[in-house]
Amino acid sequence: MRDHEPLMRAVELGEVIPLLVLEESYFGGNDHSRAFPRQGGHPNLPPHRLQFFLDAVASLSSELEAMGSALVTVRGRATEVVPRLAHEWRADAVFAQAAVEPGSRRRDGNIAGALGEKFRLFGGETVHPPGSLRTLAGKPYGVFSPFAKSWRREVSDLPAVGLPSHLSRVPEDILKYVDPLPGLSDLGIDRNPALLTAGAVPAEARLRRFLRNAGSAYKADRDRMGIEGTSRLSADLKFGTIAPRRVWLEAKDAIGETAGGTTFENELIWREFSYSTLWDVPSIVTTPFQTDFMGFPWRDDEHGWVAWVDGLTGYPVVDASARQLRTEGYVHNRARMVSASFLTKDLMIDFRRGERHYLHYLTDGDLAQNTAGWQWTAGCGCDPQPYFRIFNPVTQGERFDPDGAYVRKWIPELCNMPSEYIHHPWDAPDALLRSAGVRLGETYPRPIVDHSFARDRFLETASQHLKRSPGSQSAPNRLQLD
Repeated sequence: MRDHEPLMRAVELGEVIPLLVLEESYFGGNDHSRAFPRQGGHPNLPPHRLQFFLDAVASLSSELEAMGSALVTVRGRATEVVPRLAHEWRADAVFAQAAVEPGSRRRDGNIAGALGEKFRLFGGETVHPPGSLRTLAGKPYGVFSPFAKSWRREVSDLPAVGLPSHLSRVPEDILKYVDPLPGLSDLGIDRNPALLTAGAVPAEARLRRFLRNAGSAYKADRDRMGIEGTSRLSADLKFGTIAPRRVWLEAKDAIGETAGGTTFENELIWREFSYSTLWDVPSIVTTPFQTDFMGFPWRDDEHGWVAWVDGLTGYPVVDASARQLRTEGYVHNRARMVSASFLTKDLMIDFRRGERHYLHYLTDGDLAQNTAGWQWTAGCGCDPQPYFRIFNPVTQGERFDPDGAYVRKWIPELCNMPSEYIHHPWDAPDALLRSAGVRLGETYPRPIVDHSFARDRFLETASQHLKRSPGSQSAPNRLQLD
C-alpha cells in the first residue's frame, strides 16, 4: 500500500472502504457465475500467478486490518459491481489506479461511463503515465533510446506519495457484502512452495536485499544465469505489492551513481517503454509490431514444440529455462531470450505460441512485458533485435553460465559434466560421458536440430519473406525512427 496514490487521495477526503472485485473470469468461471470452479479447476488457469495473487490479497487484507480497516472482496464483474455498490453505499467518490492492459482500460471506461465524475483514476502502475511521452512531431516513441532520454528528462524529481498511518473502520453493514477468497484447492491448483512469497513485506525485503548485495554490480552480474544478480521484483511490480516509483526512488538513492544503478534504471525504463507501447498500440497483443512480419511462414513442428516445453531439446540452457519456468514460475532474463530465440528462429515456431506458454506459467506474467520481450527476440517488435541476430544457445551458455551452475541446477542429468562440455555434451569424448553418467539419447537427448542448419534456414526464410513484404526492416512500421 505504500506509495498508492488512490488510497492516499481517498484518505484525504474522509472515510475509506477498500474494495477488491474478484472477477469470475480470472478464476476460470463465466461472468455470471456465483461459484468458482471446484476440484479439477480449469485447464487454462495460470497456476503460479493465481497463487501469488491470492497470497498477495491475503497479505493486503492483513495489512488493512492492522491499520483499523478491512478489505471488502466481492465477486462479479467490476463494471457491474462497482457502480452498484457505489450507489448502495452512497459513496461520494470512487478512486482507483489506472491500468494499461486493453481489457482493463475497457473496464475502467465502462465504470467511468456509469459513475461519471465520481470515478477518478490515478497513476501508479508505472512511474510516468503511459502514452504521455511524445516526440517533437507529437507521435509516440517506437525506439527505446529516445524514449529513455525523454523519460529521464520528464521524471527528474518525483517524490513518493507515502503511506497512511491509520484508516477508518469499515462499517459492519458493509462487511456483510464480503465474499471469501477461493482457495487454491477450490481452483484445482496445488500449492507450489518454490514460488516467491507474496506481499508488501517480502517485496520490501527483496528490494533491500538487492540494493544491499547485488545492485551496484547489476551491470556485470544481471546476465549471469547461475547467480543471484537480479532484483527478482518482477512479480511484485506486476501485482503492485511494491510500487515502481518506490523502486526507482530507492534505487536512485542507494545505487544511482554506480554503473549497476544506471543499468537497473534502464531496465525500469524499458518496463515503462513496454507499457507505453501497449497503451499506444494495443494490437501488439495479437499482431507483430513490425508489419513486415505479418503472414510470416512459421513452421508447424509439434515434435519441436513438445521438446521445447518439456526441456528436452538437447540444448542445456534452453532445457534449463523450460524446467525453471514450470517449477519456479520464473526464468532468468538471459535464459528467456535464449529460449525465445531457439523457439522462434531455430525451430521457427510462431512467437505467439511461446508467448502464451510463458504467460501461463510465469508468476510475473505481465502482458506488456511478455509481449514486448517475445516480439523483440523474434525480431518483429518495437525497437527489435534485428531478425538476423540469432542467439547461439551454446555460446550463450558458455558466456553467461561459464561454470554451468544454472544448467546443473535444472538438469541434474548433466550435473557431473565438466564445465568444458556442459553446454555441448555431444562433443564430449565417450569416456568422459560414461564417467559423468550421461548416455546421449537415453539419459539426456541429442540436439533435436543442428543450430547452424536452423540458423541458415531461418535467415533464408526471413530474407525471402521480408523481400515480399510491403516494407522491409530497413524501413519498418516504427512509430518513431529518431
